[in-house]
Amino acid sequence: MTRTGWVVRLAALSGFLSVAFGAFAAHGAKDARAAELLHTGALYQMTHALAVFAWLAVRSLGKAGAGGKTGLWTPSLFLAGTVLFSGSLYALAFGAPRVLGMVTPLGGLAFLAGWLLLAWRAGTLSDDRA
Repeated sequence: MTRTGWVVRLAALSGFLSVAFGAFAAHGAKDARAAELLHTGALYQMTHALAVFAWLAVRSLGKAGAGGKTGLWTPSLFLAGTVLFSGSLYALAFGAPRVLGMVTPLGGLAFLAGWLLLAWRAGTLSDDRA
């Protein structure tokens, strides 16, 4: 399987897990704070699973070789952001030490960097696909 295939597979799995955590937030969380953490984690996880597919669309529309130096950085940042941001929120919801909350902003920074790279990559698109 290609690296892009693995990225798509991980994004699909991330979307699946987002739905699972969102359902648990709605139906199985032990208290309101845990439900809130799970809901927020699931929202950001789904958003960035879909962002990986947006990256794939932008990448496929780009001129051959244009912006190729970004490689897999954009989806890697989205997926790393998911692990750090959503993962830390899920862990906190299940009782992890509060100090783990210091990881959450690092995930947010990874998300932001991924969006900036996606915007930059979109600047390499061409209207003529000849």
